[in-house]
Amino acid sequence: MAAKKRKKKKRNNVRYSTIIIIIALFCFLLMMGRLLQLGLSSTIDGTDLKQLASKRTTKTETLTAKRGTIYSSNSDVLAQNVSSYKLIAYLSPKRTEDKNRPQHVVDKEKTAKELAPILSMEEAEVLKYLNKENVYQTEFGSHGKGLTELTKNKIEALNLPGLDFIESYQRYYPKGDFMSYTLGYAKNKVEEGKNSKDTIVGEMGLELYYDKILRGEDGYVTYQKDLKGYKIADTNEVRKDAIEGKDIYLTIDSNIQFFVEQALHQASEEAHFDWFTMVVADAKTGKTLAMSTSPSFDPNKRNMTKYLDQTISSPYEPGSTMKTFTYMAAMENGVYDGGETFYSGVYRTEDGTEIGDWNRNGWGTISFDRGYALSSNTGIINLIKRHMNSAMLRQYFRKLGFGSKTGISLPNEEGGKLGFKYETEVYNAGFGQGITTTPMQNIQALTPLTNDGMLLKPYLVEKIVDPSTEEVIFEGKRKEIERVASTTTVSKIKALMDETVNGQGNTGAGYKMEGYGLIGKTGTAQIANENGGGYMHGEEDIISSFSGIYPKDDPKVIIYTSVKRPSGGNQRVIWNAVKGLVVNLSKYYGYEPIEEKGEELVQYQLSSFVNKKVEDVKQILNEHGISNQVVIGSGNKVIKQYPESSATVTNKEKVFLITNDSNITVPDVMNFSSKEATTLLNLLGIKVKKEGKGYVSSQNIPCGTAITEGMEMTLTLNPKFSEG
Repeated sequence: MAAKKRKKKKRNNVRYSTIIIIIALFCFLLMMGRLLQLGLSSTIDGTDLKQLASKRTTKTETLTAKRGTIYSSNSDVLAQNVSSYKLIAYLSPKRTEDKNRPQHVVDKEKTAKELAPILSMEEAEVLKYLNKENVYQTEFGSHGKGLTELTKNKIEALNLPGLDFIESYQRYYPKGDFMSYTLGYAKNKVEEGKNSKDTIVGEMGLELYYDKILRGEDGYVTYQKDLKGYKIADTNEVRKDAIEGKDIYLTIDSNIQFFVEQALHQASEEAHFDWFTMVVADAKTGKTLAMSTSPSFDPNKRNMTKYLDQTISSPYEPGSTMKTFTYMAAMENGVYDGGETFYSGVYRTEDGTEIGDWNRNGWGTISFDRGYALSSNTGIINLIKRHMNSAMLRQYFRKLGFGSKTGISLPNEEGGKLGFKYETEVYNAGFGQGITTTPMQNIQALTPLTNDGMLLKPYLVEKIVDPSTEEVIFEGKRKEIERVASTTTVSKIKALMDETVNGQGNTGAGYKMEGYGLIGKTGTAQIANENGGGYMHGEEDIISSFSGIYPKDDPKVIIYTSVKRPSGGNQRVIWNAVKGLVVNLSKYYGYEPIEEKGEELVQYQLSSFVNKKVEDVKQILNEHGISNQVVIGSGNKVIKQYPESSATVTNKEKVFLITNDSNITVPDVMNFSSKEATTLLNLLGIKVKKEGKGYVSSQNIPCGTAITEGMEMTLTLNPKFSEG
């Protein structure tokens, strides 16, 4: 019985052994099959084995291209790359092979204590990073990034083991808040892809527009590495050198740009406004010499409140500066007669709409030439109604570039709108309402006035240079678009602009600068009501502008500037900005203001002229240098005079002589001072009622009206000059 049990147990053992052998053999065969598969196949489970092996034994490093530098035309650096450093600390003791030369952080408390003040961190916060467990290395958050060369040197001077730096580059703008909307900015950005990398990317302004040219092309180097990641000696490497970004030289003159920045800064000190923009261009080439907007920002901080560049990207209704181009359109179509007259004040369209001058009382009947200097809206209306039409106006505006982008090398440029069709819309367009333009378009449209009628394309880039070879790969040049005005038209418009600024009592008188030769045209536009139709009517709800040429005889620059909602509607802030700029330009170009000899002051004590012949009195006054005589009536003898006998007068004052004419009528006292007008009318027995202060802009009783007993005249007075 026992023998049977032993036999049975032996058979079972043999059976189990056989099964184990079979299983082991099967596993061996599976292993051999897998080895054969691995040996003969290039891809296993979707993994490329050669590529996997290559990744484990080769390393590719990106050779980052240096971003190009942006310079002014004076070679001042406006945007450049600077080194930036990130601090890291090695925590793993395995990094240290020689205890006498530790390569990891040994004394964490000491390291934290000495690093904290340099990184502007609390000691405990630094320790939190240093006490991380099971990590090879650590960083220090935002405090440890973007470190300057100076900060790096301070940390290295501590001689603390285990600290290291990773160098990168960041964009830096040496002049800070300086033509910021034009330059824009570039910032570090991680670009995901096959080889994720940190690179500098342009995001605004020139940095964005020329990003590809400035960025260049990264290179790489691929080599065999050992287990620690170091290059294996005497092994081949594949290398493609980086191609550096190109350097860009702008047409911007940093000195003139400074004058503009200074003018805008001073304006912000004098008044509040929504925005204030100024562009200066070379009168003969179309080069942009300066352009800026306030409020602005520092590209290093990117603290902007508005993203779009006001000079090119936010069209607005320009107002009366457009009258220059309406007048040019009339002249070029052969329908302008400067001596032709119209009645100013208020015009009523066929649909009953009233369109008025800024002085709604008007100036009586005046010529079109005079209407330009006084910035009369009714002058534009009469000019269009009598001699032009919407197609003629639109065609000429488009020829000057309005309604289209100028093509200036900046992103997000807008072309504005010329949407006018019906009667009122056409009239409004003629004086710059209901259409939208940009400052850069206005600069372009003014170039024919300084180039004998030739329209020039404005440009911003002087040249693009390869810094490796110093080869100029692009050069900006004067570009003529087409001739849009005759020499006669140019001369006439410049004469009108001269009269507007330098004549007596005109809308540009706020810009008058004795001896400087500045000429131009003013503009004041109402602001459209965004919440409904029509325009806003608050005293500050205006955009004031000025288009100018300096100097008039041999123009160097074209100036266009505008301000939205100046505090209190006071436009003195824009006058001061332009005049301050012109003074600086005069010094910069070496132009001495021409001293205009003032009329010598002459004094004379009057005698009694009553009952003397008018011609004899006039001769006496002329002999004594008193030529400002106002003779009332056509009589041959003087019956009243002002000032009276024994009074001393100067050649700057008026002398009134009332004659023995029995049919004396109401005189024309337009542009008289309040005192002069009141004095004369009282001499004639006319009572005076005054509205406003300053000089007479209108009288309610027309000149030539017979004087009646008890007559009272209302005089509307305005300051000597106002904007239109």
